Amino acid sequence: MLNALTNIFKVTDLRKRVLFTFFILAVYRLGSHIPTPGVNTQMLQQFFNQNAGTILGYLNVFSGGNFSRLTVFALGIMPYITASIILQLMAVVWPYLEKLEKEGELGRRKITQYTRYLTIVLSIFQSLGVAYTLEKATTNGGSFVLNPGIGFVVMTVITLTTGSAIVMWLGEQITDRGIGNGMSLIIFAGIVVGLPAAVADLWSKVQTNTWGPLTPLALLLLLALMLAVTGFIVYVERSERRIPVQYAKRIVGRRMMGGQSTHLPIRVNSGGVMPVIFAASILTFPQTLGMIPWVKHSMLAPAFQALSFGYPLYTVIYVAAIIFFAFFYISIIFNPTEVADNMRKYGGFIPGIRAGKQTSDYLNGILTRITWVGAIYLVVVSLVPQFLIAGTKAQHVPLLGNYLAGLPTWFLNGLGLNFYFGGTSLLIVVGVAMDTAQQIEAQLIMRHYEGFTRSSRVRGRRSTWA
Repeated sequence: MLNALTNIFKVTDLRKRVLFTFFILAVYRLGSHIPTPGVNTQMLQQFFNQNAGTILGYLNVFSGGNFSRLTVFALGIMPYITASIILQLMAVVWPYLEKLEKEGELGRRKITQYTRYLTIVLSIFQSLGVAYTLEKATTNGGSFVLNPGIGFVVMTVITLTTGSAIVMWLGEQITDRGIGNGMSLIIFAGIVVGLPAAVADLWSKVQTNTWGPLTPLALLLLLALMLAVTGFIVYVERSERRIPVQYAKRIVGRRMMGGQSTHLPIRVNSGGVMPVIFAASILTFPQTLGMIPWVKHSMLAPAFQALSFGYPLYTVIYVAAIIFFAFFYISIIFNPTEVADNMRKYGGFIPGIRAGKQTSDYLNGILTRITWVGAIYLVVVSLVPQFLIAGTKAQHVPLLGNYLAGLPTWFLNGLGLNFYFGGTSLLIVVGVAMDTAQQIEAQLIMRHYEGFTRSSRVRGRRSTWA
């Protein structure tokens, strides 16, 4: 490992890329300490600390703590992710976007440009919602805004929208001039930087015996659960189904080509953490509306309450959305018909399967089964943080709530733990770390240096935001 780290700085181009990535991440962290003008940051921080076990704590992690302090980077990368979701969904029903996707690099650049424009539009709407909510909301008899009015709204919209555009640009710079996976590394940095505070919060719970006499045992179980989830994530992220492919011999000019055997790898979780991010982004919208004061006192309040973080209806929709986006995302990045056509074009075939439509159907069947496994894996990992934070909320299940209300409090309302110890955050941290290590190792091997491992190569997830 030490030899591999030394080799990184021996390669001039790789050294520049790594140092440039660190510099961009430092700029991102610097902007995370610049507050939005006109906001009582101390009162806002106290409010977030009191609601750490809600959707606010969930959103705060993805923004790297910027949301609780309402810094210039408070919106984080979420508007960009939401814009990507919208355009990918529209590509299915809008022929123009579908045509651009098939035009190669030029088409992708055009779609990226549209994603940037849509990110700005979404940032404007979200910052308007934040400004309006802060003006109307109060806590402990005080207001979050020092000088309410149109000036505060305009300033907040300009600040947060500009900050969102800068975060998007920083991520693109890491992708183009750094070590890649720019957007992933932005989220990765936001989660990792909050881990020390999360550990300190956990330690304070131990000192104050928050969970009673069983606090030491609960701590050991939590640590064991984290290690088990981490090992499970690494195992699944590196798992793949290898389909044998045989290439027939053919003569090209005066040379004999082909005749070798290889395999087509299909990853268990090809979409990475993107289905989880997509599902969370969609469910964030109604929860954000539910925090607006006039919505809380309207006829729609019960509906928004049922969609609150951790409630049974929220969980059902969350699970369904993860499964849907797992299949949707794999349909974008892997086309069995196209793979079968390319295989036949170059004289390849799967032993025992006829080339053409039968090969396509065979690949589609394998892809469907393996995607189900990957989707269930994402659901299990994603429900871990929800259970630790908010429990099952089984007392709110229609018709059965009265019978389930007698279950233990920790099962119904959770342990109130920080989201940093959840499965989704571990999935992002482990997945991005594996991707980054794999990309650096590929650069080292290309220049005839030893990678991080000698016996086997590090296999990361497929890059999702590169």
